[in-house]
Amino acid sequence: MSLVGLAVLGLILMGIAERSKTPVMQRFFTDKMDAASRTKLAMDAIRDARLEMGIPVDIVNDPNETGLIGFKVSPVTTSRGSHEQKLRGLDPNLAGVFVDILRRGGIGEGDRVAIGCTGAFPVMNAAMIISVEALGATPVTIPSVGASMWGANHEDLTWLDMESILIEGGIISHRSVAASLGGSNDNGRGLPPDGRDLVRAAIERNDVMLIDEPTLDESIDRRMEVYEDEAVDGYDLYVNIGGGLASIGSTQTGRLVRPGLWRNLPTKNFPRRGALVRMAETGVPILHVPTPDDFIERYGLAPEPVPLPEVGTGQVFYQDRYNVPLAGVFAILYAFVIFVVVRIDIKHYLFRRARS
Repeated sequence: MSLVGLAVLGLILMGIAERSKTPVMQRFFTDKMDAASRTKLAMDAIRDARLEMGIPVDIVNDPNETGLIGFKVSPVTTSRGSHEQKLRGLDPNLAGVFVDILRRGGIGEGDRVAIGCTGAFPVMNAAMIISVEALGATPVTIPSVGASMWGANHEDLTWLDMESILIEGGIISHRSVAASLGGSNDNGRGLPPDGRDLVRAAIERNDVMLIDEPTLDESIDRRMEVYEDEAVDGYDLYVNIGGGLASIGSTQTGRLVRPGLWRNLPTKNFPRRGALVRMAETGVPILHVPTPDDFIERYGLAPEPVPLPEVGTGQVFYQDRYNVPLAGVFAILYAFVIFVVVRIDIKHYLFRRARS
């Protein structure tokens, strides 16, 4: 009976301790909330602009009606893409994750951050730029404009068009310094001729320098030249978002480099040295963000994209902490009770032996 009593008491104390947990704000909370809130504003601004342009929202494929899910196929669609990944990439709280990583990477006032991205994850593009600017750093962005399935793949609402909407709305301050067509050779390979023309038109109407080289290696070389021209003193971080080949070099490289922050890339036989590898070779830290999945799991964001998570939700903002003093008191109390019960049992055992 004494063991049963101890077990019941232990369960009661554990239950009380569990109920004592309270959410505690995580470090850099204010910066994270600011970036996530601005990212939600960015999403709303793009959705409103899309509706004003008369581009319909498909509520089946875009159940949160964000206006940020594109089409399965369009003239500017470069490759296959996961619809579920695109839905998960719409969480504005990813900006809080980016702030956390940037802060841990030492990014702050006056730093320069080179960014390579595509049209695949427009909210993640916006969230990264917003996060960099929120910390007082300067983003230097070169996107490939084409997008995979379900991304920013409407010919009148490419990533560069979305970027312009955010600049005109005062949500971000820095426009891309150059852009390429994207695709398997970064020059529009895989797109139909009219698709390539539509991407070039998007780059021209947004007043961005065009990178249009005949080979992927030449496109990478040209990107590096533009990055160097924009920051003669170098960069404090290079960020890759998505799977643009001019940035990662090859799909194999994208798999060889695990998602996350790298202060030094491990030495590997990379099939092609894209901007990410070339920056790393000069000593620049790397942040690789191929998809949202690893970051959602690692930082405790909502695993399901429907409904759209509210700003400030996830372990990157709050984590439950136990009431440590209360747990300590319970531990001492429980140890004392065990001590008393054991002493009583020993005395009872010895008394029975003496009588026998």
